[in-house]
Amino acid sequence: AAPSTIISAFTDPTMLREWWSVQRTLIETKPGGVYILAWNISDSGLGYVSTGIIKEYEPNSLLVLGNFAYLNPAKAFLGPMTLTIRAKPQDEGAELYLCQDGYQSGRDWDWYYNAVTEAWPVVVKTLKDYLERK
Repeated sequence: AAPSTIISAFTDPTMLREWWSVQRTLIETKPGGVYILAWNISDSGLGYVSTGIIKEYEPNSLLVLGNFAYLNPAKAFLGPMTLTIRAKPQDEGAELYLCQDGYQSGRDWDWYYNAVTEAWPVVVKTLKDYLERK
Protein backbone atom coordinates (compact mmCIF):
# COMPACT_ATOMS: atom_id res chain seq x y z
CA ALA A 1 0.00 0.00 0.00
CA ALA A 2 1.02 3.61 -0.42
CA PRO A 3 2.42 5.32 2.68
CA SER A 4 -0.62 7.61 2.81
CA THR A 5 -2.93 4.58 2.88
CA ILE A 6 -1.02 3.11 5.81
CA ILE A 7 -1.29 6.36 7.78
CA SER A 8 -4.99 6.55 6.89
CA ALA A 9 -5.45 3.03 8.27
CA PHE A 10 -4.54 4.49 11.69
CA THR A 11 -6.58 7.70 11.36
CA ASP A 12 -9.69 6.90 9.30
CA PRO A 13 -12.58 5.64 11.48
CA THR A 14 -13.98 3.35 8.77
CA MET A 15 -10.62 1.75 8.07
CA LEU A 16 -9.92 1.33 11.80
CA ARG A 17 -13.25 -0.45 12.21
CA GLU A 18 -12.64 -2.69 9.18
CA TRP A 19 -9.15 -3.90 9.98
CA TRP A 20 -8.74 -3.45 13.75
CA SER A 21 -12.36 -3.80 14.95
CA VAL A 22 -12.23 -0.39 16.65
CA GLN A 23 -15.78 0.38 17.70
CA ARG A 24 -15.55 4.09 18.41
CA THR A 25 -13.07 6.81 17.52
CA LEU A 26 -12.43 10.48 18.08
CA ILE A 27 -9.49 11.61 15.98
CA GLU A 28 -8.43 15.15 15.06
CA THR A 29 -5.78 14.74 12.35
CA LYS A 30 -3.60 17.71 13.26
CA PRO A 31 -0.80 18.43 15.69
CA GLY A 32 -2.40 18.89 19.10
CA GLY A 33 -5.46 16.88 18.06
CA VAL A 34 -6.96 14.14 20.18
CA TYR A 35 -6.67 10.46 19.27
CA ILE A 36 -9.07 8.08 21.01
CA LEU A 37 -9.89 4.47 20.09
CA ALA A 38 -12.34 2.24 22.00
CA TRP A 39 -13.05 -1.49 21.81
CA ASN A 40 -15.40 -3.98 23.49
CA ILE A 41 -18.18 -1.47 24.07
CA SER A 42 -21.24 -2.87 25.82
CA ASP A 43 -24.13 -1.68 27.96
CA SER A 44 -21.69 -1.92 30.88
CA GLY A 45 -19.33 0.62 29.32
CA LEU A 46 -16.05 0.66 27.45
CA GLY A 47 -13.89 -2.45 27.39
CA TYR A 48 -10.60 -0.72 26.75
CA VAL A 49 -9.35 2.54 25.30
CA SER A 50 -6.14 3.83 23.76
CA THR A 51 -5.76 7.59 23.74
CA GLY A 52 -3.17 10.24 23.04
CA ILE A 53 -2.43 13.63 21.58
CA ILE A 54 -1.17 13.90 18.01
CA LYS A 55 2.33 15.39 18.23
CA GLU A 56 3.20 15.05 14.56
CA TYR A 57 1.01 14.31 11.59
CA GLU A 58 2.04 14.05 7.96
CA PRO A 59 -0.80 12.32 6.08
CA ASN A 60 1.63 10.83 3.56
CA SER A 61 4.18 9.47 6.01
CA LEU A 62 3.94 9.99 9.78
CA LEU A 63 1.73 9.81 12.85
CA VAL A 64 3.27 10.40 16.29
CA LEU A 65 1.07 10.18 19.36
CA GLY A 66 2.31 11.69 22.60
CA ASN A 67 0.78 11.25 26.02
CA PHE A 68 -0.38 7.88 24.72
CA ALA A 69 -2.29 5.98 27.40
CA TYR A 70 -4.05 2.65 27.76
CA LEU A 71 -7.21 2.38 29.85
CA ASN A 72 -8.59 -0.99 30.88
CA PRO A 73 -11.20 -1.42 33.63
CA ALA A 74 -9.21 -4.31 35.15
CA LYS A 75 -5.85 -2.49 35.27
CA ALA A 76 -4.30 0.79 36.35
CA PHE A 77 -4.32 3.54 33.72
CA LEU A 78 -1.02 3.15 31.89
CA GLY A 79 0.87 6.05 30.37
CA PRO A 80 2.12 8.37 29.21
CA MET A 81 3.88 6.71 26.31
CA THR A 82 4.69 7.58 22.71
CA LEU A 83 3.45 5.72 19.64
CA THR A 84 5.22 6.41 16.35
CA ILE A 85 3.90 5.17 13.01
CA ARG A 86 6.03 5.98 9.97
CA ALA A 87 5.48 4.79 6.41
CA LYS A 88 8.00 5.38 3.67
CA PRO A 89 7.87 4.34 0.02
CA GLN A 90 9.59 1.10 -0.85
CA ASP A 91 9.36 -0.69 -4.20
CA GLU A 92 5.65 -0.92 -5.04
CA GLY A 93 4.45 -0.41 -1.49
CA ALA A 94 5.79 1.01 1.72
CA GLU A 95 7.84 0.09 4.74
CA LEU A 96 6.06 0.49 8.07
CA TYR A 97 7.95 1.53 11.18
CA LEU A 98 5.94 1.22 14.39
CA CYS A 99 7.39 1.93 17.82
CA GLN A 100 5.61 2.21 21.14
CA ASP A 101 7.85 3.38 23.95
CA GLY A 102 7.79 4.93 27.39
CA TYR A 103 6.97 1.81 29.37
CA GLN A 104 7.37 2.01 33.12
CA SER A 105 7.65 -0.64 35.83
CA GLY A 106 5.19 -2.50 37.99
CA ARG A 107 2.86 -5.46 37.73
CA ASP A 108 0.33 -3.82 35.39
CA TRP A 109 3.15 -2.39 33.27
CA ASP A 110 4.77 -5.82 33.00
CA TRP A 111 1.43 -7.30 31.95
CA TYR A 112 0.90 -4.53 29.39
CA TYR A 113 4.41 -4.80 27.93
CA ASN A 114 4.00 -8.57 27.46
CA ALA A 115 0.55 -8.09 25.92
CA VAL A 116 1.84 -5.41 23.53
CA THR A 117 4.88 -7.40 22.40
CA GLU A 118 2.56 -10.27 21.53
CA ALA A 119 -0.20 -8.13 20.03
CA TRP A 120 1.66 -5.67 17.76
CA PRO A 121 3.03 -8.34 15.38
CA VAL A 122 -0.49 -9.78 15.02
CA VAL A 123 -1.98 -6.31 14.55
CA VAL A 124 0.59 -5.42 11.88
CA LYS A 125 -0.07 -8.70 10.04
CA THR A 126 -3.82 -8.02 10.20
CA LEU A 127 -3.18 -4.55 8.77
CA LYS A 128 -1.00 -5.95 5.98
CA ASP A 129 -3.64 -8.53 5.02
CA TYR A 130 -6.34 -5.85 5.05
CA LEU A 131 -4.36 -3.42 2.88
CA GLU A 132 -3.46 -6.15 0.39
CA ARG A 133 -7.18 -6.88 -0.09
CA LYS A 134 -8.15 -3.21 -0.61
